[in-house]
Order: sequence, then structure tokens, then C-alpha cells
Amino acid sequence: MASFPLNLNEQQQQRIHKLDVLRGQGLDPYPPRSQRTHTSSEAREAFLATEGVADSVAPEVTLVGRLQSLRVMGKLSFAHIEDGDGRLQLLLRRNDLGNEAYDRFRKEVDLGDFVQATGPMIRTRAGEITLQVQTWQLLAKALSPPPEKWHGLQDVETRYRRRYVDLAVNPAVRQIFRVRSRIVTNVRRYLDDHGFLEVETPVLQPLYGGAAAQPFITHHNALDQDLYLRISDELYLKRLIVGGLERVYEIGKDFRNEGISTRHNPEFTQIEAYQAYGDYYDMMTLAEECWATVAQEVLGTTQITFQEHTVNLKPPWHRLPMHEAIRDTAGVDIDADRDFEALHAHVVERKLHIEPQKTWGRLVDELFKEYVEPTLIEPTFILDYPVEISPLAKRKPDAPHLVERFEFFVAGMEVGNAFSELNDPLDQLARFEAQQKAHVAGDEEAHPLDEDWIQALMFGMPPTGGIGWGIDRMTMLYTNQSSIREVILFPQLRSKD
Repeated sequence: MASFPLNLNEQQQQRIHKLDVLRGQGLDPYPPRSQRTHTSSEAREAFLATEGVADSVAPEVTLVGRLQSLRVMGKLSFAHIEDGDGRLQLLLRRNDLGNEAYDRFRKEVDLGDFVQATGPMIRTRAGEITLQVQTWQLLAKALSPPPEKWHGLQDVETRYRRRYVDLAVNPAVRQIFRVRSRIVTNVRRYLDDHGFLEVETPVLQPLYGGAAAQPFITHHNALDQDLYLRISDELYLKRLIVGGLERVYEIGKDFRNEGISTRHNPEFTQIEAYQAYGDYYDMMTLAEECWATVAQEVLGTTQITFQEHTVNLKPPWHRLPMHEAIRDTAGVDIDADRDFEALHAHVVERKLHIEPQKTWGRLVDELFKEYVEPTLIEPTFILDYPVEISPLAKRKPDAPHLVERFEFFVAGMEVGNAFSELNDPLDQLARFEAQQKAHVAGDEEAHPLDEDWIQALMFGMPPTGGIGWGIDRMTMLYTNQSSIREVILFPQLRSKD
């Protein structure tokens, strides 16, 4: 038996022994090439096209795939292989293959191995469309057996840490990521069709910004300079608006050094789009139309089911000012309580369990998260946020303590954020300075002062609408997955050590 550095269990040792036997027979268990004439579904369709047709000849095909089942019945064996299109049965007979090839398959091939098989397509007496194997070849020997005899890998920890096994044995998991891919494709198609230009902006940034979050820090050796993994694409995309690119978007990874939960992963995928001469009303139209269009294209319907909720993404979505939402659910009128002390007094009076916040805006945000957010089942835009928690959004002309900002919610989950973008450089500077004071006072997520962004705004930026939403949460909703880890191929996990 070949030497191996890992601790092997008995089944792995047996498979390595088979590997040595094959090599001793002059066979390569890992040949450099394979041949395939049809996928499993193409082979099935080719057979159906000839079945029952006079003078037709059953198609001869070559299939490849992973062995999922094997049933040996003396001189006759049945197996199933699976490729990217599905499963198909193989019929192996000693009379067709000869003693040597038949016995080799029976003795040296295991579940999980990749094989190639050639022969005519038939229908068995049991009615199953089948490949009657005339020749076969081993393409790759699997040294570890599949878990639970292909009945599915259930342990969540193992599924996330060994996603390759999860994908191999759980077809439903593969389908989630096929849907995710189609979601991204159709989001991109929608934006392209509406005149947006896809761009790329830096992931490594000398100064992070665009969101309220803590960054990951790294060091560039050649420059001897600390850099940050971006927490948002926003400020670089808006620099492009300043430069004259009127509609831009980016689909890419952002990174936030925050807790891990069923809705948060420190590395996540986000779409951000910016439209010159637009505002947050234009972004509402973009969001509801894009989400409905993507659902129709990917799922064949605008109606989705998420946990116990069934919602329809068809426009128009509900539009609800934040102050009305808080008034109707928490019984607090934030319009009547414009300063922190007054608002906090009403919170205490009503025995609402909200920890004291450092600003009026943060207290409003906490009220909203605790009392309103879980009630937002139908697709809903929540409008007009406090200026203290929205340093990059334009003020409302008739209510300067608020900004033209919305977040949108589906099935009780926040999925996106949008503004009429702040384009007044002096107001932006004042907002950054207020954020700096908040940082000194202990707010670790306060926005840093970005002097280059102020310089960019001083060149002039037209009225602009901007929006961003998480592809991961969008996929959760479209595939009915309650945990973000189910829609990220390799989610971040705590080290076993």
C-alpha cells in the first residue's frame, strides 16, 4: 500500500489498497482525459427521440459521472452515476464486458468514484431508461467514501467546513447555488439593460468608508502602509459620478469586522448602483422593478415563500415614513420628541426596553429595529431617517433633521439601503466632523473623515440616487434559507483549534 501522511480509517485504507491493485495491473486510476458524448439528460432525450420509431437505432452514448449506487447480482449489476444534469442508471453484464472488465468494476470500483461508460441506451423491464455498458473506464478514484451512503450529509458544521462533500451528496444545496448564480446574472442584466455601466473599484483602500462598520486592516509591505478591506463601494463609485460616468454599478465583495450570525458574514457580496440626476424615489423604482424582474426570470413568479411568510415582489411596494412606522408599532411620536431627553423620557415612560443611546437618531434607530422591523413582512420601503445616522445622505428640504434615505425590507428582513446622495461638500465636511466627535466619544463605527472625498465633491457632483443591497440576503429570500451560511459557498467559521 502506498504511504500516506494522514490518519486513515479502515475504508480509506481499503480504497488505497484498490488504488495499488489498479496500478499493479498497469491502469491509471487518474487518467489525464475523459470522453463524453452526452450529458445524462441529453442521453435520456436522445433515447426518447428514437423510442418507438420504426427502423430507429438506439443511440450509443458515452457518459461520465460520479458513482452513486451499485447493486451486484451475480453476472448482472446495476449502478447509478450522476453528472451536472442528473442521474442515470447503468446496466453492466458479464457477457457484454467480459470477465476481466466486469470483475474489475465489481471489485475495484467504489461509491464516489468517477467513471466513464459507453454503450446503447435501453429501457429495462422495470421501465427505467438505462445505459447498457459495453466499455467503461475509471476516471478518478475517491479515497474517502461518501457520508451516510448518499442519503445526505446532515451535520451542519461538517456541511459548512467541507462544502465539497455537501455539494456532492446534497442536490438541493447545488440547486441553491445555481439559483444564486442566476440571481447575479439577472441583476446584472437588468442594470445593463437600464444603461448602467459595470465597473470595478478598489478592495484595498487607504481609508475605509461608505457604511457604519469596523474594517479589517492589512499591511502593504512595499508601501509600508496599512490598508483596509473595503466595507462599502460607495465613495469610489460616487467619485465616478463626479467624473462624468452617469450610471455605474458594481457587484463585489465587501468586508466588515463584525459579529457572525444567521444574517451576517464578515465577507459578503453586495450590489451598489448610482444614477446621476436621480434621487431616492428613482432608487425605489429600481429596487422594486429589479427584484420583481429577477424573481420572474429565476423562479418563474414574483411570489416567494420565506419561512412562514409568502410575499409578492410585484411593484409597487409599500412606502412608509419611519416616524409613522414607529408611532404605529411602538406608540412613540418621534416628530413630537425632537431632542434626545424628550424622546428617551417617553421611552422610559412606556417601559420600552431600549438601552439609552448617545444621540436622538440612534435612539430612533433602536426603536425602529426593536418594534418595527419584525413587522415588515410585505416588501416595504421605510423612508426618511435621522441625519445623525445617515452621514452620506441629502437632507429633506422640509425636515432638515431627516434625510432622503430609505431601507427596504422583505419578510421581516432588512435587505437594502438607498439615498438621495449628499453632494454639498460643506455639509459633507460638517457631517464628517460630527462623526469624528462621535468616534472620540466611543462610537467605533463612526465614519472617518475622507478629505479626498470632500475634494471630489468640490469639483461638483450632480443630484444623484444611490442604492445597495446584499446578494446573500437576496438569495436567502429567493431560496427560502433562514441562514446566510446556506447561500455562501464557504462561510466564515470559528477555527476548530
